[in-house]
Amino acid sequence: GQMGRYYGLPTGIAAGMADAKLPDAQSGYEKAYTNVLAGHSGANLIYEAAGMHASLLGCCLESYVIDNDMLGAINRTIRGIEITEESLSVDTIRDVCIGGPSHFLGHNQTMTLMQRDYVYPEVGDRLSPKEWNEMGRPDLLEMARTKVAEILSGSRPSHLSLEMDRQIRDHFPVRLSESTMGDAEAA
Repeated sequence: GQMGRYYGLPTGIAAGMADAKLPDAQSGYEKAYTNVLAGHSGANLIYEAAGMHASLLGCCLESYVIDNDMLGAINRTIRGIEITEESLSVDTIRDVCIGGPSHFLGHNQTMTLMQRDYVYPEVGDRLSPKEWNEMGRPDLLEMARTKVAEILSGSRPSHLSLEMDRQIRDHFPVRLSESTMGDAEAA
């Protein structure tokens, strides 16, 4: 990434694959540190960044979902922190701290910045321990399995016309039925 930036060339880096065989803690740290390093090096493309296990010998649908959350957080760190007159918030600090409520939680700027600057994961746990216990103590893999089932049960638009789909099926042993391939009329 850095050499590509120096020479003005686009770069692609393989990162995010794990030696771990399952979406576990080892998988998480292996994927996270390689994706962070590749992203912060300035690479234009990071391939194999999600879902890959056992040194690229396997992949896991649940890992794609989990890794999507991780990559969202990593992308947020790559974007960095914007320092401007507005983001320094001197007027907001004055309004809140001098004669104001002495906290920023109810301020409009706080809500705006939280929507822009905070990454809200789809499957990562952000519950309090009490809420987590009341919800049946779901773990990350369980949440990812639920999300995978939701994605796979939803409709998928086809990017192929019916004619193109027929031509492909005439030449290759496609095992998925045409009905599972999405809405070909929309292509």
